[in-house]
Amino acid sequence: MKLILGSASPRRRELLGQLGLVPDEVRAPDIDETPQRGELARDYVARMAREKAAVLDCAADEVILTADTTVTCGRRILGKPGDEKEAAEFLWLLSGRRHHVMTAIAVRSATGLRERLVDTIVKFRPLSNAEVNGYLASGEWQGKAGGYAIQGRAGAFVPWIQGSFTGVVGLPLAETALLLNAAGVSA
Repeated sequence: MKLILGSASPRRRELLGQLGLVPDEVRAPDIDETPQRGELARDYVARMAREKAAVLDCAADEVILTADTTVTCGRRILGKPGDEKEAAEFLWLLSGRRHHVMTAIAVRSATGLRERLVDTIVKFRPLSNAEVNGYLASGEWQGKAGGYAIQGRAGAFVPWIQGSFTGVVGLPLAETALLLNAAGVSA
């Protein structure tokens, strides 16, 4: 079976490499990622992973892997910030609080769709003005759900997590390996 990564994320490609997998092809899906009015975060992130898998062509000898990650604080979905101001708003909202990082995985093949959602609780310590401004200046927040990358400088903001570290990065490896194995891709 050929493994098709339905994501342009370099982090997801690196994480697959930790499983010893190199995608045969990368196909970035183009979908509207706007949450529906009143949509819960769990439903939203699962829908995004499914929709990404559904829009990509899948030949009989292919397995498509897609994923979506979102950060939630309370009932608020914190996607990728549109600008530095929104990234600052996200960081201040998360400062000193626990939040959830949800990553949904969808694996599609000729035999059907398999999916899993991983919910990790992340605790940010209280942040200072200097820390928030330094992080914003680094640019690391760009393109990251919730406006931060736990595998980068923001790791210093996190005293603990409960759940999957790789899920927070963007692809929970234990669950991904199980879904891929079930679809015929050995990890």
